[in-house]
Amino acid sequence: LPLGGKVHASPSVRGYARELGVDLAQVRASGAKGRITREDITAHVKAAMSSGSVPGKTPAAAPGNGLDLLPWPKIDFAKFGPIETQPLSRIKKISGANLSRNAVVIPHVTNFDEADITDLEAFRVALNKENDKSGRKLTMLAFLIKACVSALRKFPEFNASLDGDNLVLKKYFHVAFAADTPNGLVVPVIRDADRKGLYEIAAEAAELAKKARDGKLGSADMSGGCFTVSSLGGIGGTAFTPIINAPEVAILGVTKAQTKPLWDGQQFVPRLILPLCLSWDHRVVDGVLAARFLVHLQNMLGDFRRISLEG
Repeated sequence: LPLGGKVHASPSVRGYARELGVDLAQVRASGAKGRITREDITAHVKAAMSSGSVPGKTPAAAPGNGLDLLPWPKIDFAKFGPIETQPLSRIKKISGANLSRNAVVIPHVTNFDEADITDLEAFRVALNKENDKSGRKLTMLAFLIKACVSALRKFPEFNASLDGDNLVLKKYFHVAFAADTPNGLVVPVIRDADRKGLYEIAAEAAELAKKARDGKLGSADMSGGCFTVSSLGGIGGTAFTPIINAPEVAILGVTKAQTKPLWDGQQFVPRLILPLCLSWDHRVVDGVLAARFLVHLQNMLGDFRRISLEG
């Protein structure tokens, strides 16, 4: 199929192209009778990223959008010492192309803040102790997802996606979370998190994480997300700058909570502090709105009884 010619592709392939922001007219087809396949789109994105151009944009359609980067250096690493070459996993190939595009195209800004989760963590531990025999477990991720739903309701610009010159405001709340697997990170989605209780969210997240580790996640498990939570709390770190998962407009990063001395007006007292890292798309969100979003999260996590006040 010549570039710019008539496009032949299935509905699922067209949806995949829209998800990656690719103009199908610019993709070379390898399928039968000139049909474009998913592999053609993935190859197109990888080629665009390696050349430093923006996927789906032609010079005629978007003059000046090419990054004009130097070619990737070609080096014989074996000249300097022993090496081992390992192929990238399929997950890393796909996510790498997505992340490269998102990092280049989206004007990222990251706000950093902290939430006092002393009382919330004590509440979580007490509940888990009460339910020790039943096996029902609450994770901090479940509380984070529920708090994020509250913030998305209050600040609908975060529960949105750009579609050309329009902002699509979503009336549903599907919250994704980053899950670690032996082959790389995947991002399963908790659908309708606003309608689910904490135990249901915790159980569903555990089930999705297991499916991810077993390599059994389907495309339906990872589609439709409105907002993503990426937690390194079980590992460590003090802060990081997460890359937005397009077509979402923001992502919350969380690192390991630490006990710190806080001044209560009379003395320093030990409090458990959770670092929050919010990356947002500056085309949709501004710094004031991002700060307010984080303050709302702080309030929810600092006193989770506030969730019950919401209609």
